Amino acid sequence: MSFGPDAVEALRAALRVSPDNIPLRKHLAATLLGLGRADEAEAEYKQALAQSANDVSLKLGLADVFMHQGKNGAALVIVEDLLKQASVPIAAYLLHARLLVRAGEIQRAVHQYRQAISDDPDAADPELAAMLGIDADPETSEVVDGRVRESYVGGEARASSVERPSIAFAEVGGMDQVKEEIRVKIILPLKHPEMFKAYGKPVGGGILMYGPPGCGKTHLARATAGEVNANFISIGISEVLDMWIGSSERNLHELFEQGRRNRPCVLFFDEVDALGASRTDMRQAGGRHLINQFLSELDGVQSSNEGLLILAATNAPWHLDSAFRRPGRFDRILFVPPPDQKARADVLRVLLKGKPTDAVDHELVAKKADGFSGADMKAVVDLAIERKLREALTTGIPKPLTTKDLTATVAEVRPSTKEWFAAAKNYALYSNQGGLYDDILKYLKLAK
Repeated sequence: MSFGPDAVEALRAALRVSPDNIPLRKHLAATLLGLGRADEAEAEYKQALAQSANDVSLKLGLADVFMHQGKNGAALVIVEDLLKQASVPIAAYLLHARLLVRAGEIQRAVHQYRQAISDDPDAADPELAAMLGIDADPETSEVVDGRVRESYVGGEARASSVERPSIAFAEVGGMDQVKEEIRVKIILPLKHPEMFKAYGKPVGGGILMYGPPGCGKTHLARATAGEVNANFISIGISEVLDMWIGSSERNLHELFEQGRRNRPCVLFFDEVDALGASRTDMRQAGGRHLINQFLSELDGVQSSNEGLLILAATNAPWHLDSAFRRPGRFDRILFVPPPDQKARADVLRVLLKGKPTDAVDHELVAKKADGFSGADMKAVVDLAIERKLREALTTGIPKPLTTKDLTATVAEVRPSTKEWFAAAKNYALYSNQGGLYDDILKYLKLAK
């Protein structure tokens, strides 16, 4: 097959005669991509999709083009939509694995790659397997002959430490709208149980917070427990997930039981999408069993969840199974945006507390740090301090931090939220069933 410029011109000439020939246009797009002319390939795939919007191969081709252009967020939206369909081409799993590698989600990439080769061993990609660090010997893989190993080694269920946080909402800068939602859903029922009981409204329930990393979701969850003088249990994925079949479900059940024994208690699940990924993306029974266990615990099927307050955080709500959003589970979904200017100034004051400063203009620094998360603000302060220390070690004279020091480092720190919004924008525009991500569009001023 020729992939030279002559082939492109021949295909274009044929399309002028037959402009509605989808296979011909698809062939032209693939040829252009093979020649490194990705922008032209994108235009051809989009034109073909305008004529045949549900063609899976065209969607997969466009996602491949996006990946070659570095538009990873746009490619992920297309591929993950394809993975929800009943019949999924093997190539979609392989492309998804490559995109996940770029996103740094190696474990999910390994899962998708193994799923592909379990369905079609001929789809094995040695280069991709090497990137994932997968042993070529199938006997050492999780997937053997299309089945999950049914091995289990018994062990004691895991438990997390129970905290009694001393911080409250006063120590959390900004996020007024999110705080108000938590007050209505969690705090008021605990402070006025008799009133809620009169209306038959149980005390408890779940709130899912989502947004870019480093914007204070964990800090807010801990402050929620402190606001109502409740116990607090923070649960990471490592405390639940286990390599042995059935063990993850046992761990999750015991953590919920631990929360019930310490009521009133806030159970906080960080990176909840890793525990509750969409079941349509899975073919292995183990992941589905864990999600079903999670849903059962949220529903209080075996034990009452009265007085058990469940908060969860995720940077990728689009990966969460839709069943988690039903009433009685995570029925409040709150967008936690980067802090506004006032909140950034408050964060800066907290970060500079106890450090030598000279008339720092917190508002000016916060204004210049537009789009910065709380974690980004910490990076600004850390960098400024490192420079002051280096200067003090050279001159022998320690000097306080100034506004100029901080604004100089603001100019050098790239806000980490930009990458998240680049991906979130694609989901909000193209995969926003029910208006779930309207808050993202409003924040980006793409909707009223």
